Amino acid sequence: MDIFLIVMGAILTNNILLTTFLGICPFVSGVSGEYASASGMGMAVIFVLTMTVPINWLINHFVLQPLGLGYLSLIIYIVTIAFLVQIVEMFMKQFLPALYTSLGVFLPLITVNCAILGGVLFALSTWNLGFAQSAAYGFGGGLGWALAIILMAAIRERLRFAPIPEGLKGPGLALIIAGLMAMSFVGFSGMINIRDFGG
Repeated sequence: MDIFLIVMGAILTNNILLTTFLGICPFVSGVSGEYASASGMGMAVIFVLTMTVPINWLINHFVLQPLGLGYLSLIIYIVTIAFLVQIVEMFMKQFLPALYTSLGVFLPLITVNCAILGGVLFALSTWNLGFAQSAAYGFGGGLGWALAIILMAAIRERLRFAPIPEGLKGPGLALIIAGLMAMSFVGFSGMINIRDFGG
């Protein structure tokens, strides 16, 4: 039951994008302008975050802490993230070339996407989750990030032909939508808090 609640909490109450605004760069940029590229980016983030959090948990608990190398944790986390992003990039380039082209520079930027590193740090340092809980949080955090960017893309596609004042088009409108979405997700606060599951 804890695992399900952690996944739901990561999607709704502790949505990494809408509650901490981590990983907002692709959210307000051109990636969220089209549904296809937003969903592709969302799937890539789900994979990377789902794999990164438990792998880094294992590295931290079985290598870094026993050897007294905790001070190297950030470097190791980033190297792990970069490795997984390279796998995603090679897969997309080989099997999904249209999506690979449409994501452009934003795909390799997942490596430095603060949502990925933030998810790892929340699970391992801030909330001190166990292995299964960290894996659940990584998966739920990826799903929450993907949900937010897909919703943003759907709203922006819907508003593409709306009579919007010239000064609000582009980043201005994207930030207004992001703020409204963040306020709507605040409605879920109080239901589930991932802090309650930490050690």
